[in-house]
Amino acid sequence: TAADLTDAALWLACWGTPRGEGLPLLTPPPAAEIRAAEDTLRALGLVDEEGRPTPAGRRTAKLPVGVREARALLAGGPSAAEVVAAVSDDHRPTGADLPRLLADLRAGRAPGADRWRRERDRLTRLAGSSARRASPGAVLALARPERIARRVGDGSRSYLLASGTRAALPEGSGLLGAPWLAVWEVQRAEGRAADGTGAVIRAAAPLTEDEALDLGAGLLVEERTARLENGTVRARRRRALGAIELSSTPVAATADDTAPAVLAAVRERGLDALNWSDTARNLRHRLALIHRELGDPWPAMDEDALLAALETWLAPHVRTRLDGIDLVSALRTLLPWPEASELDALAPERLPVPSGSTARIDYPAPDEEGGRPVVAVKLQELFGLAETPRLVRGRVPVLFHLLSPARRPLAVTDDLRSFWDGPYREVRKEMRGRYPKHPWPEDPWTAPATARTTARLRSS
Repeated sequence: TAADLTDAALWLACWGTPRGEGLPLLTPPPAAEIRAAEDTLRALGLVDEEGRPTPAGRRTAKLPVGVREARALLAGGPSAAEVVAAVSDDHRPTGADLPRLLADLRAGRAPGADRWRRERDRLTRLAGSSARRASPGAVLALARPERIARRVGDGSRSYLLASGTRAALPEGSGLLGAPWLAVWEVQRAEGRAADGTGAVIRAAAPLTEDEALDLGAGLLVEERTARLENGTVRARRRRALGAIELSSTPVAATADDTAPAVLAAVRERGLDALNWSDTARNLRHRLALIHRELGDPWPAMDEDALLAALETWLAPHVRTRLDGIDLVSALRTLLPWPEASELDALAPERLPVPSGSTARIDYPAPDEEGGRPVVAVKLQELFGLAETPRLVRGRVPVLFHLLSPARRPLAVTDDLRSFWDGPYREVRKEMRGRYPKHPWPEDPWTAPATARTTARLRSS
């Protein structure tokens, strides 16, 4: 694990080979784990940004104890020795209460007190010369700043560690009620013991808030965050100790906040997070059909393709409100040039019909494999039309949904010639009595195409 490699990572840095790069090792350390160990050393102030040892790192590497314990001894001074001696042995504090264990060890009441004294004395000789007495919590925080923890709520025994882990104190612990803790050991657990966190604290000591902020200074972050809420970008200024949020204040969203917040929301929720107008959705579907039939350079319009290209087509058009984004213009930025001039010829928005009107073309969605463009139009408007129109350079026939005068479906066909010569007769027989004011000629080939009633047709 990363913890196992922390000592090794410091030795490698002191040898002048950060991360072991360039060393002819039989088994090189795993790259991810050695980087994580180096991040730990950096947080402890033992290596710099390039992975080179700091003066404190070189002193730490010389001590015959683990990196974390050595850092606590050098920074905490002689008072750290008794704490390090206690946590380095097999002592298990009752209720995770390390200060109580230390009191019992000093008084000789705890098992192994003699062994603890000998180790304390040995470590005292190794410790730094700090004149200030460090509290047990401060010593633990010097060794493991990422385990500084804050109680999640009044009356709770659950804590959030700076690392992001949640863990609970054992029931009846003498540490219950402490707002801040320095945690040395956590253990996975379930049920009531873990208070629903998935882990229980096995060794810890209380900290003051000032100690937590001082000793965890390397984990302090101040950042501006923005997210999309109810269609509007809202920004906050946030201060945190690792995963522990210290403050979060609303601030006015700026142009710099907007694009990242909107793009993050779209990546999280998908393209449905955007407000698609009918025109924008139809443009996407038109382009999807062209790409399906012709391929490159026409852009893919499926969800994965558009999400992967958000920075290209959506980011330049983002506004502080979702409903202010012109998705038609955004999608058009993906059109190839000079092919873009062919868009309306390849996949027009509307189709002229023999009656003289135009009918909307409904294109299949990008994920509708093999889907066809559909034109829903009154049957009478197509009289005399024999050849079914074809789109995308003649590759895709339109699928007609033939409607009654009340715009109810009568038939579906992509072969008008066959329809007029066959099924039309049955449709005429059934519909002429139901809609007597509309033309139902015996010969649809010669009848004038119209959207009008028979009476209006005669008067025109």
